[in-house]
Amino acid sequence: MNKNRLRSALALAGFFLVVSVPAGAYIGPGAGFAFLSSFLVFFLTFLLAIFSFLSWPIRVLFRVFKGGNPYKKSRIDRAVIIGLDGLEPTLVERYMEEGMLPNFSALRKEGGYARLQTTTPAISPVAWSSFMTGSHPAKHNIFDFLSRDPKTYLPDLSSARIGRPRRSLSLGKYRIPLSKPVIQGLRKSVPFWKLLGDKGIFSTILRVPITFPPEPFRGHLLSGMCAPDLKGSQGTFFFYTSDPEKIQKWEGGIAIPVEVKDGAVVTFLSGPENSLLKKPEETKLPMTVRLASDRASATVEVGGRKILLRPGTFSPWVRVTFKPGLGMNIRAVCKFLLLRTDPHFEMYVTPLNIDPEKPALPISHPAIYSVYLSKLLGPFITLGEANDTWALNEGVLDEQAFLDLTYANHAEWEAMLANAMKKTKRGLVVCVFETTDSILHMFLRYLEKDHPSRLIAPTKMSEDVLKDLFKRMDDMIGRLRASIGPRSLFLIMSDHGFKSFRRGVNLNTWLHQNGYLVLQDGKSSSGEWFRDVDWTRTKAYALGLGGLYINQQGRESRGTVEPGEETRRLKHELSRRLTGLRDEEKNETAVTRIYDRDELPAGPYKENCPDLIIGYNIGYRVSWDSVTGKVGDPVFEDNVKAWSGDHCIDPVHVPGVLFSNRPLNTRTPAIIDIAPSVLDLFGLPIPDHMDGRPLLAAAGEKPSSEPGSSPFQKTRKKKKKNEKTRIH
Repeated sequence: MNKNRLRSALALAGFFLVVSVPAGAYIGPGAGFAFLSSFLVFFLTFLLAIFSFLSWPIRVLFRVFKGGNPYKKSRIDRAVIIGLDGLEPTLVERYMEEGMLPNFSALRKEGGYARLQTTTPAISPVAWSSFMTGSHPAKHNIFDFLSRDPKTYLPDLSSARIGRPRRSLSLGKYRIPLSKPVIQGLRKSVPFWKLLGDKGIFSTILRVPITFPPEPFRGHLLSGMCAPDLKGSQGTFFFYTSDPEKIQKWEGGIAIPVEVKDGAVVTFLSGPENSLLKKPEETKLPMTVRLASDRASATVEVGGRKILLRPGTFSPWVRVTFKPGLGMNIRAVCKFLLLRTDPHFEMYVTPLNIDPEKPALPISHPAIYSVYLSKLLGPFITLGEANDTWALNEGVLDEQAFLDLTYANHAEWEAMLANAMKKTKRGLVVCVFETTDSILHMFLRYLEKDHPSRLIAPTKMSEDVLKDLFKRMDDMIGRLRASIGPRSLFLIMSDHGFKSFRRGVNLNTWLHQNGYLVLQDGKSSSGEWFRDVDWTRTKAYALGLGGLYINQQGRESRGTVEPGEETRRLKHELSRRLTGLRDEEKNETAVTRIYDRDELPAGPYKENCPDLIIGYNIGYRVSWDSVTGKVGDPVFEDNVKAWSGDHCIDPVHVPGVLFSNRPLNTRTPAIIDIAPSVLDLFGLPIPDHMDGRPLLAAAGEKPSSEPGSSPFQKTRKKKKKNEKTRIH
């Protein structure tokens, strides 16, 4: 296990510090690419795609003679769902009232608008998994960005794992894979587009989170959040500098020291781990940067290409090829940004994105779909966590460079969506935009003059950044509305909202100070990932963005708390003491509610849920150190990072938004209701495993403020008499 694998887990959320991890721990994706087997998988899929295309007329005739008409009971021809990740309802409502968002306002008037209940916890992979499956987290198995290994107390990615091939052939210094790599998605249950496809209704799904690895269904899909970069991480940027004072540990990135000699910098691109070798090592691609005589520009020479760079302007996507050996080529795409040439040379390089034209890992379904998009639109970003929030957090990118890169990514996604709208005249189109989430995370501080991050560093921008974001989204909605026909459903939604993140709470420090987490003798603080914790005397620990676990006998490898009554008593005690936890320095309440997993909706994967989920108050969130298992002092500290907005708090504080071009039948919609709503409009039955209900009113039906008042929900209540209270 190398250190970059931990980065893959932490950078996935964009929330976590990038740190080293002891050998033997597993964080994935990041176990290295089995390049040969990946090529074989891609090649076979390509042949299948050709066969599918050639057999299309036969399949159409078969359906005609079979008498199947998937739209026979459908009330719509097409459903278009646009996800604006993290769009905050209070800002939408305020800007609509100020007349800034005419298209959002028109959509509200045409159909309906409501705040959308999110999941518990209110974390993106959890919420989007509930969106696609129509079910509570205990049925889809995603509870956070991170899960924990009870054997080691170390973190795993909750969404996917990549492992080495099970069979290989030893040949000299090489280990040749004879089977495909283990690529395992950990999200369970069935996306509603799979149910549509089973009935013959086609879908195009673009960048919905937690869709890596892509699952087969009748349609096209491009993976979103969780798709790794070429290094197997969730986003590792590169910072080249000749300034020795900046050669340090950069969170989310790698600093590479360079020297300027005779007007040139001779260095390398850091590639993926070469897993073909018996002793894997980093692949490197030679690179030279030649400075112009006036130092007003530079030329990058890499992989036989020359790219002219000017300070402050990103290069286009550049294709680079790594050669692990045995004649194999591994393709990536990246962008370069010359930051400065004097007095020191500094250059930023984006994470190495999997080349969509020749993907080293499956990022689309069918595999040929990413190739098609690349041929049609040119290279594009494939990394799940696309916008480099850590480079802005660390000051490697300034605010304008971050915005330039973010909106360039957004333009690529809009182009993909335009193609999908054109090609999918009937069926389902879903596209999720990360733009809103990224900018709200990094610029929400401009709504507060006294935000701690603004007191530490000078601010160059204003709330206009947020206003511009919402106006851009409104313009996009206007363009889309113009293409929506009368028999189409048009939904705009967000998975959660946003609130200020001013103060961090080190939950592990609180547990230590109150006797629930014990350190080894002589230790007053713990290193990352509970390095100095004495598990034989520890009763509870915190991991991830909202989870608290009991160190339970028979479950954790060194558990101390008996299951059953002793665990219940301890959970009750912790809930009582943490609810209403006070930040005495600020005279504010930091925690508003504790959610006991035994009181949340049931499901087959409930045992994987944290024992307690912490509902932080507005202004608070788990601290950066607590996420990484550090124990220290104090419990509360200011958040001074640009990452100033967040949603990993009590879900009641951060609902999302829902706009519809058709009236809603309730004033209290929930994210689990979207999937059954679409199935219902297409005339399909709602499967029993779904917890949601159709939201869209029939002709003449008026909205209800009470959940469960629709005829459909009343029927569902009879079928589920023993189901617990609906909690989001």
